Amino acid sequence: MRPAVRVGAMVRRLDDGRTVSADPDLALPLASVGKVLLLAEVARRLADATLAPDQPVELLDADREVGGTGLLGRLSPRRWTVADLATAVAAVSDNAATNALLRLVTLEAVQELPRRAGLRDTTVHDRIRAERGPDVPRTFATGTAHELCAFLADVATGTWQSPQACRLLRGWLAGNTDRTMVADSVDHDPWSSDGVRVANKTGTDTGVRADTGIVSGRHTVVYAVIAAFEPGAEREAVAELRRWGAAVDRLAGAHRSDSS
Repeated sequence: MRPAVRVGAMVRRLDDGRTVSADPDLALPLASVGKVLLLAEVARRLADATLAPDQPVELLDADREVGGTGLLGRLSPRRWTVADLATAVAAVSDNAATNALLRLVTLEAVQELPRRAGLRDTTVHDRIRAERGPDVPRTFATGTAHELCAFLADVATGTWQSPQACRLLRGWLAGNTDRTMVADSVDHDPWSSDGVRVANKTGTDTGVRADTGIVSGRHTVVYAVIAAFEPGAEREAVAELRRWGAAVDRLAGAHRSDSS
């Protein structure tokens, strides 16, 4: 028997509220999708000028030794700006940049952000670690598809925090280089600003594949799909995310200019 894949998913079209979902309130590990909350806190502070984009941040040895996704831990510079680090987190899910930004804005502030946004089951629990022992949280972040969609709906419409903070966050997510999960089934060109546009964040960890984002075609759609599984079901999990991507593609429709 093949290992089962548990899926929490929601796709919501913003103009008419049409929604497709499956267990959207199921709380599951998010892996790096949780970094959306960190990026949101950085965007909030940049927008209200309590943080400067050119402020330098030192990468510590502990930041660089976590391994996993990213580039900065493998590059020689030790000092980067806040804007550099946010770009690295969004584009390549950089773990060293994640830990440096978490140290700068504090884990407590990142945890407070979803609470202020009305999210009860979606949060970041810890920094990125190479190994997780018994004395630390079991996972980096957990959440639900429903709450991720609710948050990104506000970001998409510019009603979360401030229009500038929303623009910053959408811009970073648009630079994500990983379109292999839900977005793989969305008819778009990731290297072009024309046509259907995708702004997303993916997460990959042992037993987890997740993807959340904003798709702008003829309609604007927000989505979140989280798959949790036992080792051995990786292909099935990714296939599930891509199946939901087909639903995203249908609800978003072709680019607005196609109907003009």
